Amino acid sequence: MTPSTPRPRALSGGGLAVLLFGQAMASMDASITTVAVPTIRADLGAGDAAVQLVVAGYVLTMGVLVVTCARLGDLVGHRRAFLAGLAGFTAASLLCGLAPNAGALVAGRILQACGGALMVPQVMSLIQLGRAGRSRERAFGLYSTVLALGVALGQVAGGLVVSADLAGLGWRPAFLVNVPVGLVLLCLGPRLLPAGTRTADRRLDLPGAVVLAAGMGAVLVGLVFGREYSWGPWAWVCAGAGAAVLVFFVRHERRTERPLLDLDVLRPRGVKPGLAACFTVMGCYSALLFTLTLHLQDGLGWSPLAAGTAFVPYAAGFAALSLCWARLPERARRALPVLGPPAFAAALVALVPLTREGWPPVASAVLAVAGCGHAAGYGPLIARVAALAGSRHASAVSALNTTGSMLANTLGVAVLGGVFLAAGDTRTGLTAASVLTAGLLLAAAGCAAASGSAARRRDRGPRLSGTGS
Repeated sequence: MTPSTPRPRALSGGGLAVLLFGQAMASMDASITTVAVPTIRADLGAGDAAVQLVVAGYVLTMGVLVVTCARLGDLVGHRRAFLAGLAGFTAASLLCGLAPNAGALVAGRILQACGGALMVPQVMSLIQLGRAGRSRERAFGLYSTVLALGVALGQVAGGLVVSADLAGLGWRPAFLVNVPVGLVLLCLGPRLLPAGTRTADRRLDLPGAVVLAAGMGAVLVGLVFGREYSWGPWAWVCAGAGAAVLVFFVRHERRTERPLLDLDVLRPRGVKPGLAACFTVMGCYSALLFTLTLHLQDGLGWSPLAAGTAFVPYAAGFAALSLCWARLPERARRALPVLGPPAFAAALVALVPLTREGWPPVASAVLAVAGCGHAAGYGPLIARVAALAGSRHASAVSALNTTGSMLANTLGVAVLGGVFLAAGDTRTGLTAASVLTAGLLLAAAGCAAASGSAARRRDRGPRLSGTGS
């Protein structure tokens, strides 16, 4: 943000609530449908391909569009982009809830993802632009809670809704509940959200958007459908080709004068290892969620609802630390991202022998410790990365964090899910825990690098360029 650019109005508590509720709807809808799949299949007579598209179409569409939609926030204003995405998401939720057949439901899910892709990246951008200092850190603590726990809470909510069979509607309330919430947010948003700023150059890098969509689409198709079809050669070819296209996209962005994704966001020291650590922690979390859910349902014979509620201690631990870390002394806040991933890893290793034959009460306590470790390794770190990147790169760091989280979730499920399903014996848990522990220790190294960079920057004092803080 240059000195001549007007600073956006501060983000109020009410405005932050609007953003977080919108983020929660999008995050929960990524998993709430998974629980409802058997009921959807029976009610609509959907085949395997249609059911997979109902679930995977949402993730694929979001992954393809998020970076482009983050850039649209710069061009049209973050508040306007958020409200437009929210309106689209709400309308698409109504279409999903009223879908007469599987094809209509798939179309509604894709439209829902389009709205979510426009809405979600504006959340982090508006927080970074509208808050500063400790206030920003507290807001990022709430944001990380919603972002990380949305998937787990979606499983619980999906199980509750399907089990309740409200008004005999079966799975439909899982989508229809978004409509009244979305309408309330649309009424409050124009009054509570700051207008934000727009870039002077209103042109979009369309060639870059097409290349990025092709690369992300190929990678996600290979990862999402490869696991479903036993990792045939086509899946590796598809994912590899997508990765090559993404490399070409990066080169294109470095050459163009109006990049879709401003890669200068990666220049400040500490941003790259910080984002890599966030990516790794989120990937390990999604792998834990997937593998433990499979173990509870297939290994211990739990119902989907019971398996979902097993994660309540994890959510409680995550939420408790996320809500209080910004109030801790500076030395403690600096140490949290480095200590969090090893604590997370230790809890996972302890869970393996504890839950092999059942679920003793102490397992819930260990899961709460894992939630605390996850929160310590993610919330303070993403706040630190945002501060290092500066407000000028708010949209770029939001796009990278959102896209990275989605890729991490998909990759974590694909890799660890494949290990879990392939082995099917007691060695599976040990193997999965070992892989997750290695990943979390690498994340701790990235956290340490980002924390050291933030400390050096703080010791030098604030820079005069527009960081917006």
